[in-house]
Amino acid sequence: MDFDFSAILLGLTVLFGVVWGLDRLLFYKKRKAKADAAGQDVQDPVPVDWARSLFPVVLVVLLLRSFVAEPFRIPSGSMMPTLDVGDFILVNKFAYGLRMPAFNNKFVSLGEPKRGDVVVFRFPGYLCEVDGKTVRSGDQSCADPQAPVQGQNWIKRVIGLPGDHIEMHGDQLLINGQPIAADEVGPYVGNPKRDESRLMLEMGATVWNEHLPREDGSVINHLTARMPAYNRPPPIPNERVPSVVPQGCYLVMGDNRYNSTDSRWWGCMPEQNLAGKAFLIWLSWKGTDAGWVDFSRIGRLIH
Repeated sequence: MDFDFSAILLGLTVLFGVVWGLDRLLFYKKRKAKADAAGQDVQDPVPVDWARSLFPVVLVVLLLRSFVAEPFRIPSGSMMPTLDVGDFILVNKFAYGLRMPAFNNKFVSLGEPKRGDVVVFRFPGYLCEVDGKTVRSGDQSCADPQAPVQGQNWIKRVIGLPGDHIEMHGDQLLINGQPIAADEVGPYVGNPKRDESRLMLEMGATVWNEHLPREDGSVINHLTARMPAYNRPPPIPNERVPSVVPQGCYLVMGDNRYNSTDSRWWGCMPEQNLAGKAFLIWLSWKGTDAGWVDFSRIGRLIH
């Protein structure tokens, strides 16, 4: 089951605030007058005492997570070698604007994603056709186009901006007609005790330094992994992904190009699904069989 922690925090904040506020408006004065008449200190009922104590704490956490920075844990290997399974990251929640907690409606615009940004977003679902209309479904095969989309947070890299012409054929990425250069770094080196690393080692994965151009003329250099022996993602364009990125959408991919369920499979990522920009690894948990914590990754900036 997927829990929306922001929704839980919002619900608790409202609950504690309402309990505390109603008590102060309707019951506190009578309770205080009665205690004063008896020469005693006023005592709040246990639920009210808890609400009064927890309300400011939960409110501060909600505000920090919603508008400043939110922690996430990397659950899969789709962003390797940039991000490993078990990396705990911080996401800048105001990089692209302020959004309402839980509802994710933007009410203050502060910018838009740039090509090369690593972004966290709400998984939009797979594109299916129903009676001539395109719908988002949680079923990849579209056998059940009405299947609900799980409320999961995903992380990928922005490759295509609205209006960009994108092509992807095997390892070759083209943006607005220009081939994107990449230099081979060497074979992937990882810990065979970890499932994701073992898969990449068995499939003969190689690491590449990709030079992704930005709209301002600068270049983002980042690592990608290739292992064509493992999988063949769909090319771009395909039946779900047009060559031109629609307005209000972004085309995103994982850095582990052959092991990432990204825009090549389910289409563009709608702007309203954005959660924020990943910027820092604050902990990297490797597990009890693989060295516990990787201290070399702690504090590493994400780019």
